[in-house]
Amino acid sequence: MERPTHILLFAYPLQGHINPFLQFSKRLVSKGVRVTFVSTTRIGNSMQDLPSHSISVEIISDGSENAEDSESLDAALERYKLHVSQSLAKLIEKHNSSQYPPKMVVYDSFMPWVLDIARQFGIDGAPFFTQSCVINAIYYHANHGAIQMPIEEGASISLPSIPSLRIDDLPSFLCDKGLYPALLKLVLNQFSNILEANWLLCNTFNELENEVVNWMTSQQWRVKTIGPTIPSIYLDKRLEDDKEYGLHLFKPDVDACIKWLDTKETHSVVYTSFGSLASLGEEQMDELSRGLKNSNCHFLWVVRETEQKKLPPNFLEETSEKGLVVSWCPQLEVLAHKAIGCFMTHCGWNSTLEALSLGVPMVAMPQWTDQPTNAKFIVDVWKVGVRIKLDERGIATKEEIELCIREVIEGERGKQMKMNSVRWKELAKEAVDKGGSSDKNIEEFVAKLSQS
Repeated sequence: MERPTHILLFAYPLQGHINPFLQFSKRLVSKGVRVTFVSTTRIGNSMQDLPSHSISVEIISDGSENAEDSESLDAALERYKLHVSQSLAKLIEKHNSSQYPPKMVVYDSFMPWVLDIARQFGIDGAPFFTQSCVINAIYYHANHGAIQMPIEEGASISLPSIPSLRIDDLPSFLCDKGLYPALLKLVLNQFSNILEANWLLCNTFNELENEVVNWMTSQQWRVKTIGPTIPSIYLDKRLEDDKEYGLHLFKPDVDACIKWLDTKETHSVVYTSFGSLASLGEEQMDELSRGLKNSNCHFLWVVRETEQKKLPPNFLEETSEKGLVVSWCPQLEVLAHKAIGCFMTHCGWNSTLEALSLGVPMVAMPQWTDQPTNAKFIVDVWKVGVRIKLDERGIATKEEIELCIREVIEGERGKQMKMNSVRWKELAKEAVDKGGSSDKNIEEFVAKLSQS
């Protein structure tokens, strides 16, 4: 019998990066590939509970077990690279002398140095970009000096295949260069060896970002869209038992959320969540809670346990008739529920893809990194949402929040957004279904590796 093609997949240790990798792993397994999922000690224990028996997991050291609590971000990133370079090399060496030597390492684009390690051992590597192609293009242009920094207030940026962008449409790392220098370096370095890679795998789909994907191809980027990387039950339903990502760094309150939603009318609930990283200031939490309350809509609000102390006093008691506040929830199940009327979101790429794939219009309230750009596209390109305008203090006021919620839930524009959302939902499903653009790209990727 022919040996199955063996691929190592290695995600950056953040939930928003691991989930797309896991879903891509499941798609590869469904095409007959043997997959080893590589994770590091920082989140290794969480990886042991993966429900899929067809994906084996290997944990390698990232040095976090001996790291000091006071370690700076710069030091943490350096330590991570140093330890992972060594432990990944040992892992590849081990697998090279096994019954199933790997043909490929699919690695997170945040770790471009993995390509050199893989090729030292005679195997190929492919970066996996977990953010949008538009974001990748913007960072690429910034890395090649096409964006003059610092960017002046009021300036607009024109880049090939991308609509004109204002400063508040750009990734925050480009606008606040001095704020997160280590993270800016991390996102720009993704493109240090981009033309050396034989495959660039992107968590998007052709139809969603057609113009920028075409531009990338014209620049000799070997780009392949393979998304949206969302459990199959919500899209093509071709993978058995693929109902969730399978990794929970936070514990969701499944029963409470779904039972509560079951009692609500169709399209009547505002689902509000700002993801696993964002932290709002107390003043913003106060305005947000009042905006939700004043909208007079039912709301389901995810407030992580570390954030709950910022809620106004008596807020939970005063809104118990209208709202439910939980510390974490099963977002896909919630977005797929008929009661959801809109999603107030920080516009992280995974959340954006989930809303697009499930046909839910959005109220965009971006916080940082790629989120302002995602918000620009949600409103002006895909036309599936509104963006909350900030006042001169950088605060989203309760009046603005209420206005935006009402526009999506009750307004005329909201009806058009809903229709557009349903269209994107259909296109997302087609992309991953048999013969769709993403499905064909995955088939081609597997076929080429099988021949090598």
